[in-house]
Amino acid sequence: MTLVFATGLGAGYSPVASGTVGTAVAIPIFILLSQWGDPAVLAGMTVIAVLGVPAAAHMERTLGVSDPGKVVIDEIAGYLLTMAGSPATAGHIIAGFFLFRFFDVVKPPPVRQAEKNLHGGLGVVVDDLLAGAYAWIVLRLLEGFIF
Repeated sequence: MTLVFATGLGAGYSPVASGTVGTAVAIPIFILLSQWGDPAVLAGMTVIAVLGVPAAAHMERTLGVSDPGKVVIDEIAGYLLTMAGSPATAGHIIAGFFLFRFFDVVKPPPVRQAEKNLHGGLGVVVDDLLAGAYAWIVLRLLEGFIF
């Protein structure tokens, strides 16, 4: 069960861009949760992040690798944070997707520092939550201009 959860229902096994595929798995989760409003999106993100920490740690021990690419539950939590407060419109979903992926790949401070300095499952999840926070800020700023 931990394997299925940590890999985002197997999305982490994608032979290319597993983080991107994992983020794509978060889209229907966001759409579903958004039907019950922002509190549901934030609750879903919190539950996924909290459960993601031990799941990621378990996968690190099992695979013998730090922050294994197969673990994408952190991308799901980060994308849900990005989308908190956004309507489930195509424009918001797509913009949030690309903004989150940008910040997750570029890892501006303190994202990269969190990834390097926090170990185990906490490091796996926190850097994506920080990337999600950056993406959330930019998405909020774009709302006045684009949406």
